[in-house]
Amino acid sequence: MTERTLTGTGATPRSGVGTVVWYSADADLPDPEDATVDPEVERKRFEDARETARTELEAERERTAERVGEQEAGVFDAHRQFLADPQIEDGVESALEAALPVEHAVQRAFADPIEQFEGMGGRTAERADDLRDVRDRLVRILAGDDRVDLDELPEGTVVLAERLTPSDTARLDPDRVAGFATVTGGRTSHAAIFARSLALPAVVGVGDDLHDVTEGATVVVDGDAGELVVDPGDERREAARATNDVEIREEPVTTADGIGIEVAANVGRPTELEAANARGADGVGLYRTEFLFLDRDAPPDEDEQYETYREALETFPDGRVVVRTLDIGGDKPIPYLELPDEENPFLGERGIRRSLGPDADLFETQLRALLRAAADGEGRLAVMFPLVATPEELTDALETVGAVADALCEEGVDYAVPELGVMIETPGAVFTAPELAARVDFLSIGTNDLTQYVMAAARENERVAGLREPRHPAVLRAIARTVEAAHEHDAWIGMCGEMAGDPELTELLVGLGLDELSMSAVTVPEVKAAVQGVDTEDAAEHASDALEAATSTEAIAHIESGTTDR
Repeated sequence: MTERTLTGTGATPRSGVGTVVWYSADADLPDPEDATVDPEVERKRFEDARETARTELEAERERTAERVGEQEAGVFDAHRQFLADPQIEDGVESALEAALPVEHAVQRAFADPIEQFEGMGGRTAERADDLRDVRDRLVRILAGDDRVDLDELPEGTVVLAERLTPSDTARLDPDRVAGFATVTGGRTSHAAIFARSLALPAVVGVGDDLHDVTEGATVVVDGDAGELVVDPGDERREAARATNDVEIREEPVTTADGIGIEVAANVGRPTELEAANARGADGVGLYRTEFLFLDRDAPPDEDEQYETYREALETFPDGRVVVRTLDIGGDKPIPYLELPDEENPFLGERGIRRSLGPDADLFETQLRALLRAAADGEGRLAVMFPLVATPEELTDALETVGAVADALCEEGVDYAVPELGVMIETPGAVFTAPELAARVDFLSIGTNDLTQYVMAAARENERVAGLREPRHPAVLRAIARTVEAAHEHDAWIGMCGEMAGDPELTELLVGLGLDELSMSAVTVPEVKAAVQGVDTEDAAEHASDALEAATSTEAIAHIESGTTDR
């Protein structure tokens, strides 16, 4: 048969070959006109189904946290809230009073909220998938529906679907599933995010042409190029398989001309440490400690935090573990803290602003645990402060570290002051980078926030997604300026945003002068391989060309020409 290619949005830099299985979350419900309805009986069925759904969500949240990550598992917290949403409850009650069976009542109750979210556009529209997920779960429980079991798919399956909800994607086993493709969805959808965390080849947003692909067909899912190849030839199949044959390099790597580049992993909870180690990470370049504070009624105490940090250091006894102090606010609310209701929380009271203000006690407790962990001699601990915008904030943070150290000394508690650094996420930090670098051991660039602030393009707003381009000359110049400031003051410089995990950008980042790159553990092997192919002199030349570009189109052309030359 003739090879045919469908295009969409690639979600992961991986490819897979397999056999198509179509999946649908829609239950096959009988005609409501044929049903005899007792509203009281239906109400009881609804309450029972909600309780079963809560139990399932708790189990899926825990499983997702273990397999995918704590940050991704947080979506199930929102699902539990939807189960108790008054608008949904009122909608179900209204439909029951109209003598609808409860399965149909649930579908009707969710219809308007789903439509409202979709009408908002951008990432907010993706909340509609969360609502669909909760709706489909309730209907499945009520109807006793027997769908394709995503937990028991044959080895070598490629799942095709109109859409995949978070719970659907979390159930896919990378050892059995060769990839998936969906009609709808974008790179920031939950399905795409889960795919990256699971190292699962995925193409989303293929469009209605995907419906033409039949059950049982052989396909290649190219998550790098964003292509689904139907009836691929032998050459295309072998090429797809070859893209995943990346060696796990346990030792640190150097460029082709012998310059060492540290390749580390971003983690959010202790269960992610072993996965990072198994993928060959040299250490941890970003430990997001706010996840220690979530899903509980009170903050972790000093001893619990100490043990957590020690576990990370013991996992990487020869490496460095960079811990980011508590970064809450913005999109990371914590229920037991009184967080302000801000119109634009990403530009509000978050990160170091809270640590030096209303969360000062939590900050001091966290620093006590960190300084104690640094004294134990295994691994190298580094601590960085998030969302610093002014040198005055750094001054206050360093003074707090000094006060904590003095207190531990007076108490006779063993401690050591670790390497200290600043996350560069704001234009203010970029412009004052020389003053910051002169007072700390390192700087770490958070490109996700830095890009949105430099380009004035919110991460959650897909209407300005075209501006949220880390390869734009403005962003590249901010990175270059920060690197220059760090090296002028003998500080090392790393990057812990998504940009660091793209092997196509490794040459650029090495050329800009980064000493360390930290990313999701899944892409560590690819980035290490890319580092070894870089000649730093050539990389610096290509980076210089990109910096001089007037537009992102020109900059990207220079970057891609450098990659092609390799």
